[in-house]
Amino acid sequence: MLHPMDLLRSNLSRVRIPEPTNRIYKQECCLSFDTPKSEGGLFIDMTTFLAFGKDCVVWNYEKTGNPVYLHIKQTKKLVPEDRPSKKPTLLAIGVDGGFDNNEIEYEETYSIVILPDYATLSFPSVELPEKVRLAVDAILRAEGAERKEQIAAWTADKKEISAFAMNLQQIDNGVVVPPSGWKCAKCDKTENLWLNLTDGSILCGRRNWDGTGGNNHAVEYYKETNYPLAVKLGTITADLEGADVFSYPEDESVLDPLLAQHLAFFGIDFSSLQKTEMTTAERELDQNTNYDWNRIQESGQEMEPICGPGYTGLVNLGNSCYLAATMQVVFSTHSFYTRYYKNQNLKLAFGLAPADPTVDLNMQLTKLGHGLLSGKYSVPSQEGNDAATPTATAEGIPPRMFKAVIAASHPEFSTMRQQDALEFFLHFLDQVERANAGKPEVDPARCFRFGVEDRIQCSSGKVAYNRRLDYILSLNIPLHAASNKDELGAFQKLKAEKISEGKEVSSDEIVRPRVPLRACLASFSSPEEIHDFYSTALKAKTTAVKTTGLTSFPDYLVLHMRKFVMEEGWVPKKLDVYVDVPDIIDISHMRSKGFQPGEEILPEGVPGDEAESSIPLANEDIVAQLVSMGFSHLHCQKAAINTSNAGVEEAMNWLLSHMDDADIDTPISQGGETVVDQSKLEMLISFGFQEEVARKALKASGGDIEKATDWIFNNPDASASSDMDATTSKATSNPADIGLPDGGGRYKLMGIVSHIGTSTQCGHYVAHIFKDGRWVIFNDDKVGASINPPKDMGYLYFFERLNS
Repeated sequence: MLHPMDLLRSNLSRVRIPEPTNRIYKQECCLSFDTPKSEGGLFIDMTTFLAFGKDCVVWNYEKTGNPVYLHIKQTKKLVPEDRPSKKPTLLAIGVDGGFDNNEIEYEETYSIVILPDYATLSFPSVELPEKVRLAVDAILRAEGAERKEQIAAWTADKKEISAFAMNLQQIDNGVVVPPSGWKCAKCDKTENLWLNLTDGSILCGRRNWDGTGGNNHAVEYYKETNYPLAVKLGTITADLEGADVFSYPEDESVLDPLLAQHLAFFGIDFSSLQKTEMTTAERELDQNTNYDWNRIQESGQEMEPICGPGYTGLVNLGNSCYLAATMQVVFSTHSFYTRYYKNQNLKLAFGLAPADPTVDLNMQLTKLGHGLLSGKYSVPSQEGNDAATPTATAEGIPPRMFKAVIAASHPEFSTMRQQDALEFFLHFLDQVERANAGKPEVDPARCFRFGVEDRIQCSSGKVAYNRRLDYILSLNIPLHAASNKDELGAFQKLKAEKISEGKEVSSDEIVRPRVPLRACLASFSSPEEIHDFYSTALKAKTTAVKTTGLTSFPDYLVLHMRKFVMEEGWVPKKLDVYVDVPDIIDISHMRSKGFQPGEEILPEGVPGDEAESSIPLANEDIVAQLVSMGFSHLHCQKAAINTSNAGVEEAMNWLLSHMDDADIDTPISQGGETVVDQSKLEMLISFGFQEEVARKALKASGGDIEKATDWIFNNPDASASSDMDATTSKATSNPADIGLPDGGGRYKLMGIVSHIGTSTQCGHYVAHIFKDGRWVIFNDDKVGASINPPKDMGYLYFFERLNS
């Protein structure tokens, strides 16, 4: 057998020195979650710079023939007693003042390995060929492809320097601010006071939603004077960067590099001041670590950690909890478990993958599925130097490659900012559906899919039916249906009394409305009036009544609670409400009946005629209000039409969850029907398809040629008469409904995604899942037995059909 050095020399042509543009993987295997810390270490292919764990490297050798690898192995350094954990003062993870990560330190060793015999040469070594030394040095020096923007900030973006700070005009009016004893110039408030940096006036801050805080005097003063910057008294200390400076025109907390001289102008020596007030970010952190935070995360309860198959946590990559919570529930469904774990192993997925498996969704979903479900990465971690006493916490896996692939087609999800879990869930299902296009039998996303039918009856008595497909049932929360009205009345009285006395309501006194889930489901099904509906029967505008039902019941029913509503001035607000959700629901009564004997269909609009279609026209008031918020006119029209002009909030919700639709930019013709692109139509005809079928396929697929071709092959019986978009069709099934799961309407609650925070763009998401006969909490990488799952505080509820 050849000496390892001779083997290396004979394969030198397979060794590449990486260019600055090459992506180099060295933190994690491309096919599994093995790392240099894993038992077998990590092997970096010195031709492609892809990384492989001990079990996978041989598959790469078989597939590519690449024999030379850099082997990286990390072993734990011995550390002294655990450091005491400090109370966080910042809304961040792993940064100074933030939540502590307690990172363990590791020692790293390297060697060159030549497959298939695993011949090994140590590195560094002067005996190695120069090309190999240069290549290894470049790999070790390079920033790993997996490690982009790794600082795990939890909400707030970094504060920017205010545009008004450098040239701030200050008025010399003789004001000298004393070091203590401050009071609002317009009321009796002595807390939450803001010093205006232009003229030295001291005024109280904004009023909170619950009546606490200030009386808005500081912000009202800005509206009168346009003096831009104010600093919160009580937050100024020798550490000036910690002071809370607010810019009214920029409407956010900012940095003022000249704060020291701006304060000195009013006689303030910051070096001796003590901190007595929380900054805005700290107050948000404090509020979040109070009620919702503790309830949803089940803080303060001695939780039994759980390890093993199906109980693997997901490491937070910095604001990725929306992804972690959603994927834990998704991979707890039978469909995803079967598709990406039971029926597909890592080697098979790698065999099907392109040359770079890191960009292949099928490969990365299989990797994630095996990571979450195999139990390989969910074993108790050893604490200290005593291997006999494993702690119950497991480290979890970082879903970096999966996030990179799923976010590639979506600019928002590729940022480090917090995102809406609902929006992510819909985007994820869309990507999975595309990846399994033409293979509906293996598409796991179909388990969530169902048909919705709107029945519209105009005052002539004639009806129109409009069908669509959806993955979620989005429900309004009717606060008027609260079951605890007496307690709410008593609380409002108490709150008014406390506010009049200048006191604040404590968090344990707050009473929130409790709305039964059945009231939310009833509001979805209840008849609703559509004003300005153009009736083709009357050839005039009239009032119509719309009722909505489901044409099929999915295997898994996802309910989205519309907790975020628009207040006056287009300020999004989160409803402070509980929804009482039972373990078992029955939605059998929500099945649509379809076209009934004796009903008369509204006539279709005649092409070229002045008549308009039975699809309602967009209400221009709704469109104008949405346009004023920055959305495009066409998108706003579609949102109004698709929600039957029900209102701005409904249209806004539709728009937010359909921004990625393939046909979102397709124009609307006067009849409300999409116009087919003539060049695409001719292309399909040139493939040998009939014009009517090609036209229908393009409508069904939002003008996407590839999807239209798939649609034609999947709908061989499609003919011109059974138009997919025909809102007046008498047919009981729609080509897109075919193959949808269906069954009884009884469901059992199996998963909850809850949200803590004031908006979907900040805060934190946590999942609770019913597994193996008990509730389990998945809070990023922490997995444990749930003692009191927050069933009344969910944002998304996942129900599994009960087999009747």
